[in-house]
Amino acid sequence: MQNLTRAHHELFRRAPDECFGSLIDLWQHCQNEKDSSVDRWHGPEAIKVEPAAGRLQLALGHDGAYDMNDWSFAQLCRLARVTKETVNRLAPETAGQVFFETLPREGKPLQALTIDQRVRALHPASYTRLYNADLLTMVREFATDFQPPQKAGTNAPSQAVPNEDIPFDPDPEPAPPAGTGLYCGEQDMFCFLIDPTGWAEIGGEAFAPGFFVWNSEVGRRSVGVQTFWFQAVCANHIVWDAMEVVEFSRKHTANVHESLNQIRQIILNLVEKRDERRDGFAKVIQKAMETQIGGDADEVMKKLAERGITRTLAKQAVEIAQRKGRFTIFCLVDALTRLSGTLSYAGDRTEADEKASRLLTLAT
Repeated sequence: MQNLTRAHHELFRRAPDECFGSLIDLWQHCQNEKDSSVDRWHGPEAIKVEPAAGRLQLALGHDGAYDMNDWSFAQLCRLARVTKETVNRLAPETAGQVFFETLPREGKPLQALTIDQRVRALHPASYTRLYNADLLTMVREFATDFQPPQKAGTNAPSQAVPNEDIPFDPDPEPAPPAGTGLYCGEQDMFCFLIDPTGWAEIGGEAFAPGFFVWNSEVGRRSVGVQTFWFQAVCANHIVWDAMEVVEFSRKHTANVHESLNQIRQIILNLVEKRDERRDGFAKVIQKAMETQIGGDADEVMKKLAERGITRTLAKQAVEIAQRKGRFTIFCLVDALTRLSGTLSYAGDRTEADEKASRLLTLAT
């Protein structure tokens, strides 16, 4: 099992005005941004940087001049191959001359995403935009029973924990902002949802389904989803003891809109498993907690080798299980999943997790 920290990192980097209290509030904000945004296509020769009232504006041909935010200004600097830090030290007139001499003047059209009188992003023709609202519309349709976790806070109780025995972060960081798990800023969107009705309690332990989805309309990050079954969410939004972690992401290239179908199917798979496992999942895990793979270390090592587990990982997992005094399926899956998190390469970790998860079939 793994501890997932993606939502934890989002929590500590978000300002209060990027936090939303409900999925409908987040969707409405994203829909308003989509409705107010305009893609403006212009050839490089029609895009100019002009000084105006002590700052720089981006003139987009006959569409007029627009202010820039930090992200679109950074994109402009990359397009001109000048450093943002250097340009910021120059007078607006001098900076305008720098861009006049360094911006490309020919080539394929560029796309500038504007909202009101501000440029949100500047991209080459190869970039394909996927709006946050379109992704969240799909989430709202197919994940109807899912909701955000408890509001973050170092002393907040966890509504995602079905009993009081689940451990919290033993070394909490400074109090975070009032994070909700639902965020959207100028550069990207992040959504953390769980199903509080999907718990399966087995032998004093519990698992429930959850997922993250993320996107950027301005090229800050890929679009993606990560689904999982977990045991607890602490007050700092660390997801504890997650298993069956599935992740998919795609860059914003020509076929990016096809990712909506793939993300929808991954979420549907989670929902279908949840429905099946409200009874079946509990029975499998209970059996895994009771069923021994072998009577001694040598027999267990042989069984793990037969299922493709490397000798090094198998030996370490057996030692962990031996300290607990049990060679049950669950103990060994737990040990192998924890050990996979120490592997250097993502591909190796994914392969090790898949092999460990397949051991659960011994309990079916």
